[in-house]
Amino acid sequence: MPDQSVPAQRPLDGVRVVDLSRVVSGPFCTQSLGDMGADIIKIEEPTRGDESRAFGPPFLGGESPYYLSVNRSKRSCTLNLKSDEGKAILWRLLEDADVLVENFRPGAMARLGFDYEAVAARHPRLVYCSISGFGDSGPDAVRPGYDLIVQGESGLMDLTGEADRPPTRIGIPIADLTAGMMAAQGIALALLARHTTGRGQHVKIAMLDAVASLLTYNAGNYFASGESPTRRGNDHPSVAPYQTLRAKDGWMNLAIANDSLWRRYCDAIERPDLRDDPRFAAAPDRVKHRDTLMPVIIQLTSTRTVQEWLDLLGAAGVPCGRIRTVAEVCTNPQLVERGKLVDRPHPTAETVRMIGMPIELSDTPGRIENAPPLLGQHTDEVLIAAGYSGDEIRGFREDAVV
Repeated sequence: MPDQSVPAQRPLDGVRVVDLSRVVSGPFCTQSLGDMGADIIKIEEPTRGDESRAFGPPFLGGESPYYLSVNRSKRSCTLNLKSDEGKAILWRLLEDADVLVENFRPGAMARLGFDYEAVAARHPRLVYCSISGFGDSGPDAVRPGYDLIVQGESGLMDLTGEADRPPTRIGIPIADLTAGMMAAQGIALALLARHTTGRGQHVKIAMLDAVASLLTYNAGNYFASGESPTRRGNDHPSVAPYQTLRAKDGWMNLAIANDSLWRRYCDAIERPDLRDDPRFAAAPDRVKHRDTLMPVIIQLTSTRTVQEWLDLLGAAGVPCGRIRTVAEVCTNPQLVERGKLVDRPHPTAETVRMIGMPIELSDTPGRIENAPPLLGQHTDEVLIAAGYSGDEIRGFREDAVV
């Protein structure tokens, strides 16, 4: 029987990441790597650090919740990369690194002297990950990659919102987060490939590419028909009923994705007439006759409370759910009982509560050990481990190198 007092090995234990990224996409990527065991050395500008540290209000113990949400499981080391001494320190840190992550605009790393070609020439086993808005080629390569801009450019906003209302931004930075997730996936793949090739490689993630890949059936429908899908509120273009509905006391979702579920729904609401109506018998027919069917469903839904519907339809195995607020999600017993809300002590914020890891591994699980770091909290620790003396570090501080 394994020793339960010894923490389980994590899949990325022993992997060191030098993280030059900031704001959301890169930090979300490296946070997920850190949760899985990688040693993340977050390099920050000495005076203000990651610009997301200033995003607020609110603030918690002087720290931005925005910053705190994507920077756990890391060590913060300040470094002035505009100075020759700062660049020399970064080169030394890369000697023991497996991965470098950056999300500057294309060309910025070359101006610093740390583009992929320069780094790979000195450290051929290093995996170098670049996240940008539009990629490093093509007519839009030099454009800055902000989430809002990419949401619009990717087609997401034209698909989001009511048909007769303006385009709507998705309520989370989905372009940043998707790019971060794909960057973590790309890094894991490159580390796996290194076992075979012995070499690192350049992992490149463009936010536009990442989000465009999410269009899936919307792009497929366009390729098949030549017609561009657009906003249609909360109903589904290919399935009905599959949308948001108003109950007696609030909003809920109903997802009848196949004919079996349709029959269960009709039996649960005691409407055999709907079940047996040939206009609604098969999924394509329900979509074709949506304008006739949905007024009936809307009226029926308004006659019961959300909980009454959840009880009735849940017992029948029909997928449905309430529309929760963020506050309700953050206190949801389903997440609480599964350990998905995590508290960790913090030097100034006392306790930071976070949404935990979504990935569960049975043999080598991830682990959230540390809250997000203060600016430069681990600078001395990182530099001493890199071989610098206390006198040298004091000199770096006097010269504003760190």
